[in-house]
Amino acid sequence: MESTMGQARSAVSKLFGGERIYTRFNPAQDVDGDSSQVEMKLATDVDEEAPSSAVDRRAHNTNGPRLRRPGKNVAFIAISIFLIFIIGFLIGYLTNRRQEAESTVCRHDVSTVEPPRKWRDVEVDPELDWSDIRNLLQERLTAEGFSSRLSELSLDSHEAGSNEDRLLANKVHDAFKTYDMYPWNDEHFVKIQILPRDSSNRVLFGQELIGVTRGYLSYSATGTRQGRVVYANYGKPDDFKYMTDMKIDLNGTVVLLRAGKISFAEKVANAAKLKAAAVLIYQDPADYSSVSTTELYGHVHLGSGDPYTPGFPSFNHTQFPPVKSSGLPEILAQTITADMATKIVKKMGGISAPSSWSEGRLPGFSRYNLGGENDTVTVEVNNVLVERKIHNVFGVIKGLVDSDRYVVIGAQRDSWGPGYGKSTVGTSILLELARAISDMVKNGNFQPRRSIVFASWSAGEYGSVGATEWLEGYLTSLGLKAFSYINLDGAITGHETFKAAASPLLYTLIQNTMKEIKSPIRPEPSAKSLYEQVAGSDWEGAVMEAMQMEDSAYPFMAFSGIPSVSFRFAALEGSGDYPYFGTVLDTKQRLDQAAGQRTAQFAASAAQFAGQMALRLVHDHLLRLDVERYARRLRSFGSKIKFRVYQAKQSGVLSGTQMEALSVDWLTSAVGSYNRASDDLLRDIENSDLSEVEMCRTLNDRMMRVESNLLSPYVSPKDTPFRHIVFGSGSHTMQALLDHLNAIKERLPDSDQDLFRNQFALATWTVQSCANSLAGDVWAMNNQI
Repeated sequence: MESTMGQARSAVSKLFGGERIYTRFNPAQDVDGDSSQVEMKLATDVDEEAPSSAVDRRAHNTNGPRLRRPGKNVAFIAISIFLIFIIGFLIGYLTNRRQEAESTVCRHDVSTVEPPRKWRDVEVDPELDWSDIRNLLQERLTAEGFSSRLSELSLDSHEAGSNEDRLLANKVHDAFKTYDMYPWNDEHFVKIQILPRDSSNRVLFGQELIGVTRGYLSYSATGTRQGRVVYANYGKPDDFKYMTDMKIDLNGTVVLLRAGKISFAEKVANAAKLKAAAVLIYQDPADYSSVSTTELYGHVHLGSGDPYTPGFPSFNHTQFPPVKSSGLPEILAQTITADMATKIVKKMGGISAPSSWSEGRLPGFSRYNLGGENDTVTVEVNNVLVERKIHNVFGVIKGLVDSDRYVVIGAQRDSWGPGYGKSTVGTSILLELARAISDMVKNGNFQPRRSIVFASWSAGEYGSVGATEWLEGYLTSLGLKAFSYINLDGAITGHETFKAAASPLLYTLIQNTMKEIKSPIRPEPSAKSLYEQVAGSDWEGAVMEAMQMEDSAYPFMAFSGIPSVSFRFAALEGSGDYPYFGTVLDTKQRLDQAAGQRTAQFAASAAQFAGQMALRLVHDHLLRLDVERYARRLRSFGSKIKFRVYQAKQSGVLSGTQMEALSVDWLTSAVGSYNRASDDLLRDIENSDLSEVEMCRTLNDRMMRVESNLLSPYVSPKDTPFRHIVFGSGSHTMQALLDHLNAIKERLPDSDQDLFRNQFALATWTVQSCANSLAGDVWAMNNQI
């Protein structure tokens, strides 16, 4: 290349020196190594026409001096300059190509270390402020729109895996496609337990048939069991403790329980611990205003998902050695109608139930009896296990900055019977939110920083089966990328107040969102906010409640470690909440009655609440996750454990050198580490440039990891799926530590001081690990326990 440049400079100097030019140059060599020469003549003032023959050319080249013709100099110079320009262009082009090739090799080498990522190259400052976004959403979510959507999705029945369920799945998929949301499905082959159409379950008192029923509890043991019937209120641990304190032996008994307070699965598990043979569950008129002949449906798997693929997904007929969840009961479980319960209670003898149990209202009884020695009941359960193919349907609105970080909004699609309140309302809210937000992106100039995934689940009635199988299939990636789940199931159960259950990380966001939503509860000229109407002086006490295991959001939080929220417009406590879930009476007419004939208005408000929470999470530079809330919750547990350990030591129950050396200060120190890490995070936020994409992503990652870092790493998701130490279930939880301390204090047979020390150590290190992750870089950690 340098010789070529030299030749070009020589040609220019000769040109402007007035010399005759005759040059050869070889810009490249052929494959054989010979010079590929290009001969170029620059005509002089004596060249008129090239000779036509070889002889003429030789003669022409041997001629003597020729006369110059000045008239042609300008043209010759112009042509020469043009040719030199072409030469220079070629030189520059070749040089630039070589530099690009070298640069490409360099970039390739870098990309093998760290692939380029779109979010690094895009920094989007949203063009709309929050008030504009809120108004755009509210304009698109109207009661009129919901009236049409609810009618479109209403069906008489859509059980999981049925033709009606698939019809709804197709409607959801087509809607997502219409909204340009890149819809996709995932299908699972799951095992569920049903009652065949030509069969029924039976209950007898002695030899008398109490009744037959089509209602059933999926995943019950099957067969026939007989035993003495006893009444145990709601079947809570305290209720069974009363029975054991009264020296009532429950081994081999049939336990009669009222529905409510805790899930069917928890009731059955509590009875199984005391070796009962069977459980009967009914809806008492004191708690439910449903018809006395109403048949009741549910499940008794103490867990979620397909219990025959515990801890792993049921994709494509998953083939593994036969296995089943530890949460499946070994005893019979069956629902009965209120009329059947009345017949049983009428025949029961024994002592009266304690006055501390709130009495039921079965007709003709002021107080129920606990059961006599000769009160024998037979239970027959004929359920069968079947395999069904189910579909989950998804759509996504992609973010422009952190598209690989997303909030998930989900609703159950299936139901026993019409399921109007259980699934139709939630699916309607899901589709209306998808329509509204996608329209905001296309026509409202809204640009989300992060993505929103919309999910329609199947087999929710059998224990969030569809949702849990999806979580199991993508557990690792979801724990790193999904920063929140918003559940839309059962969003309307009344019209008098508002309730929510959530991760503490979302409490502040819930509070602020309530302040921005116009309340539909008591429409007033002053247009009060939802917060003003229901919060009172203690908003947490008035609004927030514990998340139950049967809540569809529970596996997201306790199994996957994703901050989650469920909410609903509800009846006032004591006035009776919506009693028709799990029955064929969950219809439009009954939900309209519960909602004060304003179902569409409440659905629109519920959509605005869920939508504003989601948009806040995807719009702001920083995630609206309040890490300080967990500091309070952990301190509360730490204080309770410290006090009970102190009491046990004072009473001499904790004995031995090792137990005397047990210091609750280890847990206190771990909680203190979390508290310092949360304070440090807030200082980092205050001192950071939040317009810088990489900085925001780092801060957000620290916040969104908190929930998943509270999943105990010391238990198996297969054997103990709900690994969360605050909200989970099992010996690894903070509540289990308190319960074990009580057992040690009372010297119960199942207490074990060595086991307690192990539980205490693992819980402590789980908290400390969460604090370390929240602190950020390893040099910012305080690990001095």
